Amino acid sequence: MNRAMDGTEVIRGNYARVLEQIEFAAHFAGRDSSAIRLLVVTKGHPIEVVQQAVAAGIRLLGENYVDEAVAKIQALASAGMTGESGLEWHMIGHVQSRKARLVCEHFAYLHALDSFKLAERLERFAAELGRKLPVLLECNVSGEQTKFGYPVWHEDGWQQLAGEFAGLLDFQHLQVRGLMTMAPFFDEPEPARPYFQRLRRFQAFLMESLPQADWSELSMGMSGDFSVAVQEGATLVRVGTAIMGTRQMRID
Repeated sequence: MNRAMDGTEVIRGNYARVLEQIEFAAHFAGRDSSAIRLLVVTKGHPIEVVQQAVAAGIRLLGENYVDEAVAKIQALASAGMTGESGLEWHMIGHVQSRKARLVCEHFAYLHALDSFKLAERLERFAAELGRKLPVLLECNVSGEQTKFGYPVWHEDGWQQLAGEFAGLLDFQHLQVRGLMTMAPFFDEPEPARPYFQRLRRFQAFLMESLPQADWSELSMGMSGDFSVAVQEGATLVRVGTAIMGTRQMRID
């Protein structure tokens, strides 16, 4: 077995194992695992490893940095690994306003809408491209200053946020589908549970406050805590290291 094939098999095995863990966590919580999508995060991995992931049958891919992602998308296209293969790319990291057009051009989904300014830019470019872009609103549930997102950690501010979100619903080319968050890092998954529960409560609040919008998606959970996130209602989990292995590229 050559090295590339060996890498493909390792990724395929890791992917299957994570799917099994998602199914177990969903069953434990009384949920249908078919309602949960596994997004494989390829951040920090060279194109050769991403090609192995695609060869392993992975079709839902996530990236944190626009430029890195676009380079990979274009490289896969040049190698004939897009189109018929049905790849779907999600932008899951913070997006600078000046990168809004690239997001609209290359991604099927944005998990990290965190400002009205960015929404305005996305709306403009999506309109020019004649497309609709599904988006999730990024929420900071912990209050950590290192994290982006709308401030959700204090419930007494939720009503004001609902007022701000109402303005996002007027855009014709952005489709609000739900919320995204990242819990603080812990050595064990259980301490992350209250943060996922907070996002679930905020989702319920928005469903009542802004029922005209679709709040059904919850993007939460990563390699170290996705099982708990599934138990708390995640519909999208973002898993990188547990499937792809240790990152091989430097991320600044």
